[in-house]
Amino acid sequence: MKKIILIAGGTLFIFIGSVWWSNSLSGGDADIIARRGIHWHPSIEIYVDGKSVLIPENMGLTGVESPIHTHDDTPLVHLEFSGVVHKKDITLNQFFKVWHKSIDSFGKKVAMTVNGVPNTELGDYVMHDKDKIVLRYTSENAPTASSTVSTTIEENIQ
Repeated sequence: MKKIILIAGGTLFIFIGSVWWSNSLSGGDADIIARRGIHWHPSIEIYVDGKSVLIPENMGLTGVESPIHTHDDTPLVHLEFSGVVHKKDITLNQFFKVWHKSIDSFGKKVAMTVNGVPNTELGDYVMHDKDKIVLRYTSENAPTASSTVSTTIEENIQ
């Protein structure tokens, strides 16, 4: 009787362990982007009051190389990760962190498009291969198109 209980218990233990192990390999975690790394190249363009901001070349390559970095081909950003990659690893906030800035470094009024489509995720946006990310910042005192038109109309009336 003892033998039967030991065999049944061992079989149950092996079954439960194999189910757990199988689930861990099947990619059941929605937060995981890849299990064997990525080599992606989104582009990021930044404008402040219509003027282009240059993203530094070789950012993230001094000292310990960051998996998020640039070369001399900006606005391309290189996402070169090995092993398991989570969504949080490749957010726009992570790009700014490597740059030692925050997404608010250029102002609080920002509009973002991803591949030409407006996007409100900002720093939480998870970058993908070949994304074209454009951030347009407007300072508080920058003239808007409507204020420029109304000023021109008022000048013409006088």
